[in-house]
Amino acid sequence: MAADATRALQKTFLSSPFFAVVGASKDPSKFGTKVLDWYKARNYDVTPVHPKESELEAIQTVKSITDLSSPKETSVSIITPPKVTLSILEQAKQLSIPALWLQPGAEDSAVVEFIKANNLSGRVIYGGPCILVEGDGIVKSLL
Repeated sequence: MAADATRALQKTFLSSPFFAVVGASKDPSKFGTKVLDWYKARNYDVTPVHPKESELEAIQTVKSITDLSSPKETSVSIITPPKVTLSILEQAKQLSIPALWLQPGAEDSAVVEFIKANNLSGRVIYGGPCILVEGDGIVKSLL
């Protein structure tokens, strides 16, 4: 994906009214939890997605992205192993989730192939930057 297209998608991603994080856990040292905290620290309306926990970082969770209240208005950060990422992308496609950001490590060749084969390239940020590194700069560019 060209840098301009990635930048435009990042702006679309961060312009959403709602956010979800798949891959947060009770372990504050894990990147999924750090990403969840990033949204929380900036007062974003964020929902952690976790199949077993009912609450993470004092925020009510949903078990799956299929349980999000407004999936068509929710940008989703994914910090999961590639096999899990693949199933989330399948659900996201069905739910018409507008933008997804795969954090480093959440993809492999099968995930990239799925993105391309399902015409999701215009909705999925992958192969690069972490929201923890680039998020604030993107937010500033939106102002």
